[in-house]
Amino acid sequence: MITTNPKTKAPTEGRILLQNITWDTYERLLNEMGEHRNTRFNYDRGVLEIITPLLKHEQPNRLLAEVVRVLAEELNVEILSAGSTTLNRSDLEKGSEPDSSFYIKNESLIRGKRTIDIKTDPPPDLVIEVDVTSSSIDREGIYAAMGVPEIWRCDRGEVKFLQLRSGNYVETEHSLAFPVLPVTEVAKFLEQSQTVGETTLLKAFRTWVREQIQAENP
Repeated sequence: MITTNPKTKAPTEGRILLQNITWDTYERLLNEMGEHRNTRFNYDRGVLEIITPLLKHEQPNRLLAEVVRVLAEELNVEILSAGSTTLNRSDLEKGSEPDSSFYIKNESLIRGKRTIDIKTDPPPDLVIEVDVTSSSIDREGIYAAMGVPEIWRCDRGEVKFLQLRSGNYVETEHSLAFPVLPVTEVAKFLEQSQTVGETTLLKAFRTWVREQIQAENP
């Protein structure tokens, strides 16, 4: 049975919202369904949201992940792509599976690990979240509690860079992980993806990154 309460948004297409789910039940569902599934789970103190990503959701997610990879390659920065790895902490009764996530500053601390324990390991340095409908759970609150420093959020085509400051996320004009990158450039990149092929788009973005590097190091 799916129920909602006044403090929680009603679920939308591609989402199921379940109330009064214990932490043990949440963990059992994760284990039984395994890693190779087409759903993502978000959990916050008894509320479980199950998401089935759609094409219009996955396309900007993949493009933003490619932006990170191009930046890392051109800036010669090591990264570790953690994808939609489950991030959860039983002591907080919170868990989430980001659309994409990356270790950048803390890449060397995670390299070679087969599993990540957010109780003892650092959280990803950057999380990408794409929301083409409306989330039923405060995912930003989950990531803030876990100490994720930065979120790139794309909501119905609008891109925001969010940085964690004093326990809350605030909008910024430039990326924390990649200070060379302004949010306006990413917004333009996603807008162009509606009319330009991905290969051409990524080549153009790579050229832009090289121009920024050259400008800083003439």
